[in-house]
Order: sequence, then structure tokens, then C-alpha cells
Amino acid sequence: MIETAQTNDDAMNWAADPSGPELATDRLDGVETMPAKAVPHPTRTSVAAAVLQFEHGLYAVEIGEAGGLRSQFCGLEMPLIQVAAPSGHRDGGVEILNASARGEVWLGHDGGTVVVKAPPAGGQVFVTAYGPSARAVSVPDIDVRRLDRPRANGAAPQSVNANDEPEEIPREVVLHIERQGDRRFPGRGWVGNRGSKLRIEAFSIRPVDTLMARDIEFKALGPDRRQTPWVTDAKLCGTRGQGMPLTGFAIRLAPHVGERFDVIYQGAFFESGIVGPHRNGELCAAPLADDPLEAISVRVVRRAAR
Repeated sequence: MIETAQTNDDAMNWAADPSGPELATDRLDGVETMPAKAVPHPTRTSVAAAVLQFEHGLYAVEIGEAGGLRSQFCGLEMPLIQVAAPSGHRDGGVEILNASARGEVWLGHDGGTVVVKAPPAGGQVFVTAYGPSARAVSVPDIDVRRLDRPRANGAAPQSVNANDEPEEIPREVVLHIERQGDRRFPGRGWVGNRGSKLRIEAFSIRPVDTLMARDIEFKALGPDRRQTPWVTDAKLCGTRGQGMPLTGFAIRLAPHVGERFDVIYQGAFFESGIVGPHRNGELCAAPLADDPLEAISVRVVRRAAR
């Protein structure tokens, strides 16, 4: 989940006037006391954050460049990106394998890659971008790749070379976006308008190689969690011109191709931020009620040979 926050200047003006009177000494029972120490005043920053939910497994999390102006701030190069896993989980929580002893990674404004290991119960990772005050910072693009295969019927996981990318099937995505109408996108990466607060009202997906349009099925979630039927053949799923935003979606493959391919997807919402990754028909929905969808990321990949 992404929560963006801009510090409240009215609530942060705690610093004493530097031109004010000097601190004075005092005497108590003939003993001279030391001057009171000056209390450091808080430093204002702008913050944007995302929460990533992981199921059991090993993942590479690629974090792109943080948006916002670059500057020196209190001796630091900003923006800065922190990747951290919450502690105290009963199953030990998510491990960030290239983290410091405190379980966190700090990246510069250019981002980087971290490797995440999630326990059987799954868990969360927080990605937080910090920028100088009054200069809005945005959460960077985040791409999650699974490095292992989920266990099936207790079998040992397959050995995977982390440098081998699974074959990705090219695809095309059509979004109906408020005030913009139908927009056609190549399906790689995020499609839509992350951070612009423009609602997606309908979508469709069509493979352009290897698979047929009828091989991909999808449905949408609208206000009050109303769901559409499953749609295929690249038909538009949702509404046009009714002012009804999508608040979630799901994508799956037809049974005759589902054993050979996986579909993996994420959604970006106005207030909830990035949700997912989900796969193979799981519902990707905002945790906040009726939170509009503004961008999606969809990958269709061939499963590794067993």
C-alpha cells in the first residue's frame, strides 16, 4: 500500500528563534547547575511509501528511480529510498537478504535491487521514499520477479538460475481512462497514469504472440465490490462514460494453457498504492473501500520445464 504524506508546517514549527536570548545558569542550594541543553528541532521532509505483500517464496524486487527534485538536504543526497520488513512476525517475517543487521536497505535516488525471502505465512515489505520538504517525492516504479517456483504437493522447489528470465509473452492492454477515453498500451511495465489520480473505468488484454485472445480471461471489481463476469476475446471489461471507477481486477488463463503459463499482475490505487503481485485468477483489490484503480502491470510468462 502506498501512503503519501506531506509534512504539516504548522505542526512542525518547534524550533526556538536562533536570535533569542542565551541560556542562563541558575543556582540551587549553592550549587551551580549546567545550562539546559538545546533540544534539536525536527527536520521536515516529504514522504511517499508503498507496502508490498508477498506469498511464500524468493523474489527479486527491482526499485526504479525515485521521483522528485534532487538536492542536498542536511548533508544527504535526496531523494533517498528505504526498503524494510516489519519485525515481530510470529514466523520470523520477511527477510531482506542483502539488508543490514537492522533488516533494512537504503538506496539512493537511482534505486536498485533487493532480494526478498518470504516465510510460509507470507509477509510485507515497506518501500519508502524521502525527499526534501516542500519538494514532493513519489514512490518509484517497483517490479517484482519470482526467483523460485512454489512448492506443489510437498515437492522440493525447482532449482532456478536467478539470471535466467522466464519467457514473457508480448501483450497489448487497452484502458478506458476518465477524461482520456480508450488508450492502447504495449503491455510491458506499468500502464495507466500512476500518481495522476485518473480513474481506470474499463480494461482489456490481448496477447500479440504465442497465445490467442481467447486464452486470457479477466474480470473487474467496481464500487461496492460488485464484480463483472469473466470476459475473454480482448473484449472491454467495465464501463464507458458512466463515471464508475474500477476498484480491483483479476486475470487468469484458460484451462488448456494454464498448465504452461502464469499470469502475474499488480494494481496501483489512488490511496492504497501498489497491491500485489497476484497471479492466476487471484483478486487484486484495494484494501480501502472503493479506492479507484489508476494503473496496472501484467506479465504472462511461460513456466519453466519440469
